[in-house]
Amino acid sequence: MRGIRDNATLEGMDEWLETIMDEYGERLTKVAFNYVKDWKMAEDIVQEVFITCYKQYENIDKIISFKSWIFRITINRSKDVLKSSSFRKMVMNSSLFNLFTSQDLSPERSMVKRTEEEFLSKCVLALPVKYREVIILYYYEELSMEEIGGILNMNLNTIKTRLNRGRNKLKNMMERGEYSGEQA
Repeated sequence: MRGIRDNATLEGMDEWLETIMDEYGERLTKVAFNYVKDWKMAEDIVQEVFITCYKQYENIDKIISFKSWIFRITINRSKDVLKSSSFRKMVMNSSLFNLFTSQDLSPERSMVKRTEEEFLSKCVLALPVKYREVIILYYYEELSMEEIGGILNMNLNTIKTRLNRGRNKLKNMMERGEYSGEQA
């Protein structure tokens, strides 16, 4: 009897993992990418996040907000990678260019739009991490300020201040027509 129940539990875990991978995989990879600026490394981080989820399957009922929890794990793991000495030795030349595609526009307009979006993405990536993370979570992931506060473990006023300052820095960068690389 025990073996049958264990197999049923494993099948349930596998289905649950597939579901969260389908639902969160791409979004988490984009979040990790916005920290590490390397798509393959971001995918590796997300794989580690899903391994953590799998290991925590038994405790999943104790998690109040799964979405906040999984984003927090991804952000923390991304920050850990940024702090690692092996990461600091790498030269990063990635962009978000391949994330933005449009099929409805003419080739000329599509090129202009991609160029603008690529420039915006590079400017966002050039922001210091404390501003970049709130901009990404608010605009790209469409999370509320309250959800961002829960994910980053910060009070609402800090989130509002960082979002406002991040917007101003982004606006200034884009008005100058240039970005200066990462300022983390």
